[in-house]
Amino acid sequence: MWSERPLFDFHVILSVTALLVTVGLTMVLSSSSVESFVSSGSPYARFIPQAIYAAIGLVAFVAIVRVSTRTIRALAPWLLGIAGVLLVLVLIPGIGVEQMGARSWFVVGGISFQPSEFAKVALAIWCAHLLATYVSAGVDVNKALKPLALVSVLVMALVVLQRDLGTMITIGIILMAMLWFGGFRTSTVAAITISGGVASLVLGLTAGYRSDRIKAFMNPTMDPQGLNYQTIQAKYALASGGVFGKGLGQSDAKWSYLPQSHNDFIFAVIGEELGFLGAFLIIVLFAIVLLIGMRISQRSTDPFLRILAAASTTWIVLQAFINIAYVVGLVPVTGLQLPLISAGGTSMITTMMMFGFIAHAALREPEALVSLNGGGSRWMRTVFGRPVEPPKARPARRARAPRTPTDSGRTTRRPSQAQAQSGARARDRADDQRPRERSTARRSRR
Repeated sequence: MWSERPLFDFHVILSVTALLVTVGLTMVLSSSSVESFVSSGSPYARFIPQAIYAAIGLVAFVAIVRVSTRTIRALAPWLLGIAGVLLVLVLIPGIGVEQMGARSWFVVGGISFQPSEFAKVALAIWCAHLLATYVSAGVDVNKALKPLALVSVLVMALVVLQRDLGTMITIGIILMAMLWFGGFRTSTVAAITISGGVASLVLGLTAGYRSDRIKAFMNPTMDPQGLNYQTIQAKYALASGGVFGKGLGQSDAKWSYLPQSHNDFIFAVIGEELGFLGAFLIIVLFAIVLLIGMRISQRSTDPFLRILAAASTTWIVLQAFINIAYVVGLVPVTGLQLPLISAGGTSMITTMMMFGFIAHAALREPEALVSLNGGGSRWMRTVFGRPVEPPKARPARRARAPRTPTDSGRTTRRPSQAQAQSGARARDRADDQRPRERSTARRSRR
């Protein structure tokens, strides 16, 4: 069957990643062309940086697939430490820059960078490394809850201080995925999930702009020119697209009717220009990511790759679901981007990295390793190298043989199996030689 081919999972995740990036770049160009032309005189003002970020993300994707699993795990604590330092620095006035109500940006030479995006990747790698260490050592994974929760809560607290609720929700998704796929008790996962939901609701009601989003969600017809303006315009765009859409580049919403049409609400422009079929295609692509990502996780023999692939898949798919859900009005607006499709340089690079981890695990499935090491295609070896099998857990040491008492009162060790077999062969040779010695003695008498 075609789905049982050795490199099927890797080829599928590679193809889906390429399709999402291609669709994303196309829709960023289409949805931002008007605004870019008005602000800078060029319709490519937003598209060109996004294409550059996609190229950087592609390099990161290939590098992650090529590097060994051992190296990734060795770098996990260092990456988390660097991310923690950056999260602290961005809070210092004069170093961090506030944009769209959140102090979560560095701007160097006109290029903006969001350290919280990097922190999500570093946290995911470190959590998977921690849990895999406990699993490989045969220790109860529930004992890892304290360090896991402590580090995750600390990272979330730093993100909350930046007033970035959307990123905090993503970190919560990563933590829940780690708990679930790491094998923690169901009661523990349920309790932390409920606590996280309550905390998110409290944080959503305490800040003015967050509470406004919740009010707008609870009253969809209230203040159509204010609180609900963006949501109503998104629904108009989706409705006007129909089944087949108005055609690529023919959106009306991007003519300053829909704010953030190239970013948070790009799915509305997709529905308007490409219709229900185009929007449904995006949903199908993320459904394929879910199915293939979980299949890769189940087929991985290394606990680190199994947990990291499952958590990465959960992060990407749930973020896509939340974005699409608030565009169509099913949940309050959270500000989460549509992975690989919405405009955003840091988000593009980090999402490509997470797809790289999934592809890294796919290329190290047992069947894929046999296929690649047995030959494989030349372009695969040239681009992604020859992956090696992830390190196995150290085998348990054998218990020493107990001592047995002897007639003299001293104790001796029981012979090992190899010694016993050697002694048996020596006795057999001795038995074979005895008849020969007897026959020789008879001839000498004669």
